[in-house]
Amino acid sequence: MADRVTVIGWDGSPLTAAARSALGAATLVAGAAHHLALPEIPPAAERIRLGSVSLAARRIAGHRGTAVVLADGDPGYFGVVRTLRAPEFGLEVEVVPAVSSVAAAFARAGMPWDDAQVVVAHRRTLRRAVNVCRAHTKVAVLTSPGAGPAELGLLLEGVHRTFVVCEELGTDRERVSVLTSDKAVDHTWRDPNVVIVIGGPASAGGDGDWIAGRDPATGARGWALPAQAYGGGLAEGESDLLRAAQLARLGPRVGDLVWDIGCGSGAFATEAARTGAAVLAVDHDLQACARTDATARRHGVQLQIVRGRAPHVLENLPEPDVVRVGGGGAAVVSAVADRRPQRIVTHAATRDAAERVGRDLTEHGYGVECALVQSVQLDTRLWTETERSVAFLLSGVLPDRRT
Repeated sequence: MADRVTVIGWDGSPLTAAARSALGAATLVAGAAHHLALPEIPPAAERIRLGSVSLAARRIAGHRGTAVVLADGDPGYFGVVRTLRAPEFGLEVEVVPAVSSVAAAFARAGMPWDDAQVVVAHRRTLRRAVNVCRAHTKVAVLTSPGAGPAELGLLLEGVHRTFVVCEELGTDRERVSVLTSDKAVDHTWRDPNVVIVIGGPASAGGDGDWIAGRDPATGARGWALPAQAYGGGLAEGESDLLRAAQLARLGPRVGDLVWDIGCGSGAFATEAARTGAAVLAVDHDLQACARTDATARRHGVQLQIVRGRAPHVLENLPEPDVVRVGGGGAAVVSAVADRRPQRIVTHAATRDAAERVGRDLTEHGYGVECALVQSVQLDTRLWTETERSVAFLLSGVLPDRRT
């Protein structure tokens, strides 16, 4: 095992005294090509071109001597330190940090970033990173080959965002470009790069700022808010307790894309967006789309609204993780099931209708649950009934998809 492993962050600035000292004593140095060209590396040191960090960690674990790993930015922030410290390698590391590429990108843009979401995009996580960009007003994306600005722009079709693309930060080839997301697909970008994605209403900073990223206290307290919070006059399938049950069944979370088909007033879509998920609200009615947009704005959340009639309008929508079907019946539920979201929730007014939907979900391979949900609102001054709602709540879970 290596006698000592030092991880040095590099942001283009001159190396610190601690970094130069560690490099001077190194018998093995791992890093990218531009790191291995640094003049401070001892000529006799073994050099490893850093591709797979896991493979390099195995080489380092078997090395007898002093090892140094060079990495861009802060190696402890979405960097190599996590892999090197994995139990299977048994390495103890010392870290000489540098300014992270995310901090450098926001500095180049002249923007604060304590209110930003930070995600890593590679081929496996690109879709989820894009969903975060759909749902939040400020996101920094650490990209990778095949999951860069062009791919982000392509998957954000229909959602207007501004990109600040920072290429090769800290090098002589550094370049910062500002453009709209739809224009990013027309360019060839140099790796590595960081993309700052901006869009939607900006939140004003103040003395209450206390947590990085999205403030969990933003918006009204509680879930399944009463009809008055959405301007009143909600449809039959939008009662607060039914919304609460639907939200609980779907469990939307950051990185998910939620479809709300038959969005009506936008009450459910807004509450799903408050969880941090991206939401695509669909309705054929122009007034419903306008009301959903107004509801989202009132509650300060991001929604993409698509006007069209299901199931035909669903064909070109991006892949959903969970879906609420608020209208359209069995035909729409069947079309949704064809897209294989992990969870589907809907409601029916009669038992026969519930059975038809349940059978169709079962035929599509979903595990189905159904419950009769009844809520009665009481006037607590007189303790008299003011409103009654009854619906069959159906939910389907696809067992062969990761939760």
